[in-house]
Amino acid sequence: MLVHICCSVDSHFFLEKLQADYPQEKLVGFFYDPNIHPYSEYRLRYLDVERSCKKLGIELIEGAYDYENWLKAVEGLEREPEKGRRCEVCFDRRFEVSAHKALELGERTMTTTLLVSPLKSQEQLKASGDAFYKKYGVAFIAVDYRSGNGTQIQSRVSKEERLYRQDYCGCIFGLTMQREQQKRLMDELFSPLSADIVLPASIEERLQIYTRRRQLEEEGIAYEIIKEKFLNYRQFTCKLTLGQSNVVAAYALCYSTLPRKNVQGRIERSVASVYFLNREEVRFVTLKTFNALADSTYENVQELIYRPLSFDDELNVRNRIVGNPFDLSCIIVVDTIPHEKIRLELHATVYEDTRERLYRLP
Repeated sequence: MLVHICCSVDSHFFLEKLQADYPQEKLVGFFYDPNIHPYSEYRLRYLDVERSCKKLGIELIEGAYDYENWLKAVEGLEREPEKGRRCEVCFDRRFEVSAHKALELGERTMTTTLLVSPLKSQEQLKASGDAFYKKYGVAFIAVDYRSGNGTQIQSRVSKEERLYRQDYCGCIFGLTMQREQQKRLMDELFSPLSADIVLPASIEERLQIYTRRRQLEEEGIAYEIIKEKFLNYRQFTCKLTLGQSNVVAAYALCYSTLPRKNVQGRIERSVASVYFLNREEVRFVTLKTFNALADSTYENVQELIYRPLSFDDELNVRNRIVGNPFDLSCIIVVDTIPHEKIRLELHATVYEDTRERLYRLP
């Protein structure tokens, strides 16, 4: 039986039940989910499904990540709600590819772990599955593992197996509407300019954590993944203009904020190599000072912008400048301290968030 798999939280419990209910069937997992966005989230979910299937002794096949074709398929349905017409098209797309994969493998039956998700309509799934049975002759097995306390058992299993528990369905349109309703920043779509930098509580950070977790498990090393609440930070823009139109390179340290998106003023004083604007507690330091505090060797601010320090190292520099790593004063790094009129545009936000930490146990 071919089993279309969407994520480990849904699939692990679902596959265990299938193994018990269909002991005569060889189960083949098929991870085909081009709807998942961004790609780093797709890799993270596949990584955890791969771990889950290995634990259960189930063969796993990865389908193509044909995201552009998926976008074309749901064009015009971007604002459809969860369980609406976009989901129907999404199911049809994934079922069609799964049915072809089943035929390619010589399988005559298929099912999907989406059936166990409380966020999905079983009626929609059954309708899509039955339609493809008529078209391709691949029978759709519409098992119901939600009833009989199934959802609660699934939740318990996912915690016991320490599965990656994503907090959105997968597609960018569902994510957008969910974050709008929650009035939360859609930080899943933020990426630093440098591929070497990993933002705190980002998908890339979780991908690193769960990749390392797999390594520790393979080496038989005990570990714990602990969640913690913290103050997160994301920056949209930073632009420094001198005089009328001279835009110069400027770098805002993490946690730099302004009460408005721009401020104008002049440097009015300095204390211990830190220069103060006469508005909004804005501070300036030269790159030379920054290098001394960070023990770094940047040649210019442009290089710092494209190859910044890690978040934790940058917090250490902030702490050395103001004596408090969580001070929200705006701190700007420049090549040389400007003496003409300054216009600083900074759009950034701080917000409560939760991140995961991986601890290797002794």
